[in-house]
Amino acid sequence: MLGSDGNLYGTTNIGGSYGAGTVFKMTLGGKLTTLYSFCPTLGCTDGAFPVGLVQASNGNFYGTTSYGGSTRGGTIFEISAAGKFKLLYTFCSKRNCADGYSPSSGPIQASNGNLYGTTALGGNYSNGASGGTAYEITPTGLLKTLYSFCAEPNCADGQYPSVGLSQDSNGNFYGTASSGGAYGYGTVFEITTTNQLITLHSFDFNDGAGPLTPPFQASDGNFYGMTIQGGAGIADGSIYEITSAGVFSSLFSFCGASSCIGQFPEYTLAQSTNGELIAAVFGGAYGYGMVFSYSIGVGPIVETVPKAAKVGARVIILGNGLTGSTKVSFNGTTAAFTVVSDTEITATVPVGATTGRVAVTTPAGTLYSNPAFQVTK
Repeated sequence: MLGSDGNLYGTTNIGGSYGAGTVFKMTLGGKLTTLYSFCPTLGCTDGAFPVGLVQASNGNFYGTTSYGGSTRGGTIFEISAAGKFKLLYTFCSKRNCADGYSPSSGPIQASNGNLYGTTALGGNYSNGASGGTAYEITPTGLLKTLYSFCAEPNCADGQYPSVGLSQDSNGNFYGTASSGGAYGYGTVFEITTTNQLITLHSFDFNDGAGPLTPPFQASDGNFYGMTIQGGAGIADGSIYEITSAGVFSSLFSFCGASSCIGQFPEYTLAQSTNGELIAAVFGGAYGYGMVFSYSIGVGPIVETVPKAAKVGARVIILGNGLTGSTKVSFNGTTAAFTVVSDTEITATVPVGATTGRVAVTTPAGTLYSNPAFQVTK
């Protein structure tokens, strides 16, 4: 991921000084620095096998490990850009792992400043099943389980929500369960601001199966995601659209009857600054994978890095055709900015700014950010 300082940050699942994975920083020129190697203590009390990062509005990074910790259920950690590490939470600390265990994706930071995510396993063991959980954790390490999956007969509410969450403009959370639902092939769900779970769609294999990434809200207000299997034709995965009301549409089937363009999309779908969807899949012309784009008929946007920050913070704005831009505003409040290149602007969150879209006035017109930028205290 791109950090607010212009460097790239990420994790490796294995390797490092102890073989249990690392957090690294890399400049755009390719200079790599290992910030932290996991498992420096007996029993891997700091966690092992990290699976993702998010940069929060305080400038620090937060991530999870899928294993390790004092109970071997995985951990949530905080790390600074300088490599200062802090263990925030160890999963499976509650009786019978009611808090969940084995997170398979990193958390996100929500509009209230807290972090949210999922665990692939654990929960309250309703119906005798370990269906996974959705959780909230404060930056100081106070964790709350929002929902334990497989709470309904035959796991009709979904099972194994291993892919994390996304948040919409109203503060609700969206995610997928890779199994369960009405047909056993997974679900798309919403968790409201009052922590109520709504199953928006159950996959039936013909429209997709086994989603491994959460849907995200694009600039048109609808949500988009992919499944690793199912769909028409050979059924090697699909792209779908769903509204907040649960109206579902299958958009594309990989390896469909007429062509075989890519297979098994298990990576995250995102919106490019040209407005199109973009992701990577297996397969392709030579069988070793490919990157694709898919048009949903919307215009270009800008994207901020990070997506939340305090007044006075430096923010990177990415887009296209930014040379000659004359104005940047944060939800209507004008900001000081510098055009770095045709694809990058740096700006300062202005005094009086509130949460909302960032607008950039370019020679070709005004571009708006997606998602909305969160101004934190």
